[in-house]
Parts: sequence; C-alpha cells; structure tokens
Amino acid sequence: MHEISLGYTIEDYLSGRRIEATTYEDIRQAIVKMLVERKGYPAKNLKTKIRVPYPIDGREFTGLLDLVVFSDTGDPLMALVFCAGEPETYTRQTVAGARLHPGGPPKFVVVTDTQKALLLQAADGRLLKETGYQALPDWERLQALAAQAPQYVLTPERKRIEERLFYAFSQLSCSCSDQACDLG
Repeated sequence: MHEISLGYTIEDYLSGRRIEATTYEDIRQAIVKMLVERKGYPAKNLKTKIRVPYPIDGREFTGLLDLVVFSDTGDPLMALVFCAGEPETYTRQTVAGARLHPGGPPKFVVVTDTQKALLLQAADGRLLKETGYQALPDWERLQALAAQAPQYVLTPERKRIEERLFYAFSQLSCSCSDQACDLG
C-alpha cells in the first residue's frame, strides 16, 4: 500500500492520541469506528498498523496489516487490510501477511477497497463472503465463526513460502520507495 503523509495530525479513535494523517488513515479510522460503534467490537480488542517482519535472502522486510481483531483472550481473530484497487487482486498477499502475523495467524482475513469487503478463511484462503461493510460479522458472530474455523499451522516450511509470497505480492503492489511506505 502506498501511503503518503498529509502533513498534519488527527485524533486516533482507539487511543485518543494525535497521529499522523496519511492518505489512508481516515479509512483506517472509519473502519475501526464502524466495528466498535455498529458491530459491537470492543475497542480494547482492536489494534491498528500491525507490522509484520519477514526476512528474504538475509534482508529484513516489514509488511503492514491495517487492523487486527483479537479475542478477549488475546488470540488473533481477524486481520483487515485496505487496498487501493480490486480486492480480489490483494487476497493472496493479505492472506500471506495474516499468516505471518507475529502473534500467530488469525482465523479470518478481510480485504477491502471501502466499497467491497472480501471475508476469507486464513487456513485455506477460501472466500467466505463478498460483501459491503454492512455484512461483516458483528462481534458475537465473529466469535461464533472463529470457534468453528480451522487454524492455520505455520510450520517452518510454510513460513518460508508465505514470506516469499508476501514479499513478491508486496513488491508488485507497491510502486513507492521503502522510505515512502515507512509511515507505520
């Protein structure tokens, strides 16, 4: 994702702190607000701008998950990524990034362009639902779905594969320099 600083700050919905405004921060903030106020997600269970570090050929790279939703016990339930383009073209990249989440893979992945939201199962990448935001599961439904969803097991071999996929797709989808994307 190519994010550019807008040169001013805004109030973060979750922390109340002033944060840098970027071309996509307003979208992140709106998604978080919708999940808390309309879908009943506890604000304490949401974390934004989760960095996903991964090595490729001895170099360290970092990807970004826009939002991760955690259970009350701290298990990752859902990762959400905003994309500036057709969500279908970002699904494999997002699934790979979610599978590499430092706290373990979440059960679900959402890829959205703000018009369409794709809900995928992280274990197999299967599309569960293609919707707008209004059809994303509420907090209670997400927990029920997670209780039935398979868990992705990140073995060392799978981790290497996901790192390569995440790297390849990230390089294809971002036209900016390393410095321009370092707004996390």
